[in-house]
Amino acid sequence: MSTAEKILQRHVESLCTNARPAARTVALLPDAKRRAALKAAATAIAAARSAIEKANALDLAQAERDGLSAAMIDRLRLGGKRLDSLIADLRQVATLPDPVGQVLEKRTIAQGIKAEKISVPIGVVAIIFESRPNVTIDAASLCLRAGNACILRGGKEAVHSNRALATAFRAGLKKAGVNPDVVQLVQEQDRALIPLLLSRDDALDLVIPRGGEALIKAVVACSKVPVIKHDKGVCSLYIHAKADLRMALSLVINAKCQRPGVCNAIENLWVDQTVAKSFLPALSKALQKANVEVRADGRARLMMPNAIRATVEDWTTEYLSLTLAVGVVDNLDDAILKTETFGSHHSDGIITRDVKAAERYLAEVDSACVYHNASTRFTDGGQFGFGAEVGISTNRVHARGPMGIRELCTYKWLCRGKGQARE
Repeated sequence: MSTAEKILQRHVESLCTNARPAARTVALLPDAKRRAALKAAATAIAAARSAIEKANALDLAQAERDGLSAAMIDRLRLGGKRLDSLIADLRQVATLPDPVGQVLEKRTIAQGIKAEKISVPIGVVAIIFESRPNVTIDAASLCLRAGNACILRGGKEAVHSNRALATAFRAGLKKAGVNPDVVQLVQEQDRALIPLLLSRDDALDLVIPRGGEALIKAVVACSKVPVIKHDKGVCSLYIHAKADLRMALSLVINAKCQRPGVCNAIENLWVDQTVAKSFLPALSKALQKANVEVRADGRARLMMPNAIRATVEDWTTEYLSLTLAVGVVDNLDDAILKTETFGSHHSDGIITRDVKAAERYLAEVDSACVYHNASTRFTDGGQFGFGAEVGISTNRVHARGPMGIRELCTYKWLCRGKGQARE
């Protein structure tokens, strides 16, 4: 074994050795103590603002030198209002109702034994993510609020920001009298560490990868620990034959342009052939004004002359930029088929005044979040009232959609008897 491999092994061993005892202690902390710890962490981050902004500036400068895309650089940016929002979200998580110890079900089982199903923390959660340094705090705060310990591994592009944030968060925990190892940040950026960490099914209970398609596939391929995927967002809107076209135009611009580098921005737009001639020319002008590059199918290009001809790959691409694929569909059936075929089952929506068509779309589109007459940009933990989110799960098992504190709990059965023995 090389020296580098030994260093990685020692680091993984240290993380895992510290995590399990920390998980046991935080799981038993009373609600008030966990709230106080989060408030102390928020205060510590506010006090460390200067150091955090300097660290973020280092990451942004390196991103510029490395030629990262505008969308990636936007994801990295943390100063000013974004840092204010991060601190505010952290304080809000502290106000959320305690998800631990909730009685989910009561029943009397065989021979009169009283059984209660109660919510409990999952245990040790590893979160592997890219780009956005705010995930460090979102993940740490939600895991702690739900009584879990977490091991966080961010991307190299945000290494300075992540370290500054984690250092401040841990300092807040220590001041509140909580074991700081409840939140651990992986210090080694070597990718070889990930399979080593994710082989430790004796120490980890759950892995949540949050990032691009390559990251998700790599984690799923090597993990011996259960994985909840937070996969790419190939989201779409469908402009139905009975849509309010003024509303539709507004929602398309919002869903694509407000913040194009996030997973709940739309990448595909499907327009019913009935309204295409009246809608697409106006949309083309609006998208040009917003500097959006359009990739369109043959029918859409007839009404959008500046559009590039779309390829098959365009319909399955998460651009995370001011690029939009536009297609004309025959009817509702065609729109649902194309959404199911090309989308990533993240967030999709229909714009229509026809309630029956809307209800059918809501029922048949199998995505984590499905909208009627609203922007897909609402798929967000804060917008759902969760305070923040670990990510947007595209899994069908355990958690789906914005994953907040309730989804970071599992359950167990408490069974109280009076000496019953099974016959």
